Amino acid sequence: MAMDTPYNYRVVKQFTWAAIIFGVIGMLVGVIIAAQLRWPTLFGGIDFLSYGRLRPVHTSGVIFAFGGNALFATSYYIVQRVCSVRLVSDKIAAFTFYGYQAVLVLGVLSYVLGYSQSKEYAELPWLLDILLAVVWVAYAYVFFFTIGKRKEKHIYVGLWFYGAYIIAVAVLHIFNNLALPIDWLHSYPVYSGAVDAMAQWWYGHNAVGFFLTAAFLGMMYYFVPKQAGRPIYSYRLSIVHFWALISIYMWAGPHHLHYTALPDWTQSLGMAFSVILWVPSWGGMINGMMTLSGAWNKLVTDPIIRFLFVALSFYGMSTFEGPMMAIKEVNALSHYTEWTVGHVHSGALGWVAMITMGSLYHMLPRLYGKTEMYSTRLIFVHFWLATIGIVLYVTSMWVAGIMEGLLWRETVADGSLTYSFIEILGKKYIFYFVRFLGGAFFLSGMCLMAYNCWKTVAGAKQPAAQLQTQPA
Repeated sequence: MAMDTPYNYRVVKQFTWAAIIFGVIGMLVGVIIAAQLRWPTLFGGIDFLSYGRLRPVHTSGVIFAFGGNALFATSYYIVQRVCSVRLVSDKIAAFTFYGYQAVLVLGVLSYVLGYSQSKEYAELPWLLDILLAVVWVAYAYVFFFTIGKRKEKHIYVGLWFYGAYIIAVAVLHIFNNLALPIDWLHSYPVYSGAVDAMAQWWYGHNAVGFFLTAAFLGMMYYFVPKQAGRPIYSYRLSIVHFWALISIYMWAGPHHLHYTALPDWTQSLGMAFSVILWVPSWGGMINGMMTLSGAWNKLVTDPIIRFLFVALSFYGMSTFEGPMMAIKEVNALSHYTEWTVGHVHSGALGWVAMITMGSLYHMLPRLYGKTEMYSTRLIFVHFWLATIGIVLYVTSMWVAGIMEGLLWRETVADGSLTYSFIEILGKKYIFYFVRFLGGAFFLSGMCLMAYNCWKTVAGAKQPAAQLQTQPA
């Protein structure tokens, strides 16, 4: 591969810093709303700081601002390097950056002012939905036309995952947000009733499937081999993983609507495809783990490898837990409980955030011509803060959720419920506090990362103590 090709790293740097900044902001808002659940009167009476308005700021902030910016950055970085060409258009790439940030900032403003749709992960007012669609088409143009002018004949599998995510997210976004506007900020969806619910969770679950899974697998297939200094364990398995994953994922959405007005056969179909989905997911996890298998010694000396290893571990765990929770009998216990929250965050923090942090730590010094990050010791500290935070968060929600589901089932002799809603809520406060602590740990690690990245870019020398010894 020709290494003297001039790449467009400017837009990659912009998206990288946007990911880091929004990561701090999104996680900070997450800690705030976690505190509100434990202390309900916090910020009482201030409309724009209410839980209902801050929650979409948090979810959009971490999914689309932190995660989305990281995906733009890494996809633009990877497509240039594995294709040995510059991005097809610097101007359109720049438009995707500024356009995407405009959507995010205006989205946050609309949420805190009380303007949103009642769609999970798709709360943007219709006008911003259109702007986002335009930005996304531009993104697809830059990505696919860059591949089209590649100098390398082979298209690496990581690009397949990025390409599938770009196409699928476009389809999901457009069809889930079909609406009839009534003014500049309000609209009515074209779907109604159970059909609207089905369209929403077709979108919602596949936003997880393609935005938060397939795209980050593209990240994994590039950065894990690069950081480990080893080729991917099985290229054939990576191809099987790709085609199996994208073929099955689209059908799994109905498992979000068990025991609802959705036809029973549709619920069962979603459950069946969800269970089948476990197989390709673990195929990808095993492929990543086996790639690291010849570099286990680096777990002692390389904190970036630790991020990637833990990310793969949580990917495997989350993609086992998800299909299990899609089984109707398990779902009858888990649905509408904190268990679901724990599951979502084991994937979001354990898989998505950890693979992103590891990838950004690998990529950032190379973008600025540095040999390494400012402080390896700080990366180790960040790793432990993040890992402890995830464990506190997820285990507290698992315990709270299973307890909640079991208490809901308790009845007295005459068949009435043993516990009222408010009694069960009171029993969850201790777990809400542990979740708050876990979020605070994770946020502090993200702040440390921002500091480390800034010092790296600023050209600061490594601390002298770090040059003498590295922590295990």
